[in-house]
Amino acid sequence: MTRFSFLAISASAAAMCSAAAPAAAQMVMIPETIRAMLDAALEAGNENDVSTIVKYARAADPLSGDAVLAIAEKWKADRAAQRTQVIRQASFLDLWSGKAEVGGYLTTGNSDTAGGSAVLDLNREGLRWRHKFHGQADYQSNLNITTREHYLASYEPNYKFDDRAYLYGALQYEGDRFLGYNNRYSASVGAGYSVLKTARTRLDLELGPAYRNTDFTDDTVQSAIAARGTMNFSWRITNGLSVSQIASAYVQRYNSTLGGTTALNAKLIGPLSASLSYTVQYESEPPVGSMTTDTTSRASLVYSF
Repeated sequence: MTRFSFLAISASAAAMCSAAAPAAAQMVMIPETIRAMLDAALEAGNENDVSTIVKYARAADPLSGDAVLAIAEKWKADRAAQRTQVIRQASFLDLWSGKAEVGGYLTTGNSDTAGGSAVLDLNREGLRWRHKFHGQADYQSNLNITTREHYLASYEPNYKFDDRAYLYGALQYEGDRFLGYNNRYSASVGAGYSVLKTARTRLDLELGPAYRNTDFTDDTVQSAIAARGTMNFSWRITNGLSVSQIASAYVQRYNSTLGGTTALNAKLIGPLSASLSYTVQYESEPPVGSMTTDTTSRASLVYSF
């Protein structure tokens, strides 16, 4: 079961609200135009549209507006109750959503260059637990010589205290010999908080201690305690255009790491969208011969599910 299963739940909740409206709504005559718009929004399951109709209905006619509010509140309560029931009955393999992103290029003739990138993000929202998985691979070659090879995989479970505060655990693997390390393993625990959480904007912050083990390309191995901090910001500018900024930092006595990705996403058709992104990663003390900063620009096709 995926998030699209909730469309059926929303339609069912809307039908229940129309059939069993609150007593206040039954006693007050709601204008036909407002009632038609409200029914359409309930049927579509769009909470933003429902809230907008309630706002303007109460401003135009407080008496009937209160009846509109009563219907909307009952619809939201029924919808939340049904969603809770679905989550309780679902197995761990259900309710996953996410996106797959693929980009690449190939040139021949005066130059012989090939490159590609792939990203997979998965997310599962439960009543108390949230699970996040991120996988990424980048590759580039020029004249059959590899010039970039980067791999990353991470898993993060969250235990939610309420709608905003949570505890997190994070496991991560990285490999990038061009940044000076063959393998790097990281583990962290800490606290997270959703500073902004609206229909269009979200900002999550996390902070906690971490442990990192790094196998550098000069055959040295470093294990150290670090402080980990992350920021995850997203803003839906319009229904078809959004921007996001993800940043992370591992600060420790020796080699610290700072990274960030800025992305612009434009909806194309259905679940498909186009994405332009720019990534920066900084290593404070890489091995001799490796640069401190690496950047990657991507143009990708994204499939959301």
